[in-house]
Amino acid sequence: MSRSFRRTLGVRLGTFTHYDGRPLTVRAQRGSDHTASVAPRISIVTPVYNQSLYIEATLQSVLSQKYPNLQYIVMDGGSRDGTWEIIQRFQEHLAFAHSGPDGGQAAAINAGMQKADGEIVAWLNGDDVLLPGALAYVAAFFERNAEVDVVYGHRIVIDANGLDIGRWVLPPHDGSVLSWMDFIPQETLFLRRSAFEKVGFRVDESFQFALDWDLLLRLRDAGVRFKRLPRYLGGFRVHEAQKTSAAWSQDGVAETELLLRRCHQRIPTMQERRLRVMPYIAKHVFLQWADRLFHRY
Repeated sequence: MSRSFRRTLGVRLGTFTHYDGRPLTVRAQRGSDHTASVAPRISIVTPVYNQSLYIEATLQSVLSQKYPNLQYIVMDGGSRDGTWEIIQRFQEHLAFAHSGPDGGQAAAINAGMQKADGEIVAWLNGDDVLLPGALAYVAAFFERNAEVDVVYGHRIVIDANGLDIGRWVLPPHDGSVLSWMDFIPQETLFLRRSAFEKVGFRVDESFQFALDWDLLLRLRDAGVRFKRLPRYLGGFRVHEAQKTSAAWSQDGVAETELLLRRCHQRIPTMQERRLRVMPYIAKHVFLQWADRLFHRY
C-alpha cells in the first residue's frame, strides 16, 4: 500500500506526521472520571541520555498526574548536555535518580526496574510524555478488571516543540497481529508486576530498537492477557535527535527479522505482513475517522 493511498484511506498506524502542528489538547475522554478507591502502587522508570530539550516535559507529565502512590525512578546514562542538572531540580519528587554510564536503554530500564516495587510498572522514555489523568485511569481499570494483565491506549504524536502532529487510534487488542507487526504504543503500556515477572521482569538487553516488541511477544506467549483501553494515554515525540535511520537500517531491520523468524521460522515478505494485518488496519481506519469526528481535529 503506497503512502499516498494510505493517507487517502486515513491509515495512520506506522506514520507520524498527519497534520500541521497544533497545541496539544485532549478533550474529555470516555472514562475520564475513573478513580481507584485504593490507589495501587505504580512504578515508572524513565531511561534517558542527552535529552535536555525534552526531559523536563517528561518529568512534569508524570509528576503533574498527582497520583498518590507513585514511585518514579529516573536512570540517566551519564548525559553531558545538562539533562542530569534538570533531573536534579526534581530530585525531591523522585523515588530514585542515578546518573552514570550504562549499557544503553534496555540496561537502564532493567536497572530501574530492580528498584521498582509497584504492583503496576511501566517505562517512559526521556522524550515522551504521559497525558493528563493517565495514571488514575489505568489504576482504576486494573482495580476493576483483575483478569487483565497488560493495558495500553491510543497515542498522540508530538513534535520537538510539543505540538500535536498526529494521532493513532488503536482497535481492540488482537494478539495475532503481534506476529506480523507491532503497533502498540510503548509510552502507553502498563503491566501488572505479576505479568512482567512471568517473563523475567526484564527487557532483553540485546535489543536496541525492538525491545518492546520482543517483550510483547514474550508476554503474549506466556499467556498474559492484554486490553486496549479506549483512551489517549501517552504522547510519542518525533525529533531529529532520535535513533538515526542509518542505525535502523543496520540494527533495527536485523532485530525485526529475528522476531519474525521466531514467530514464523522464516522471514515473511512485507506484502504478506501487510496482508495479514489488513483486517486490523480496516478497524483502525473506521475508529480513526470516528475519533476525528468526535474530537474535530
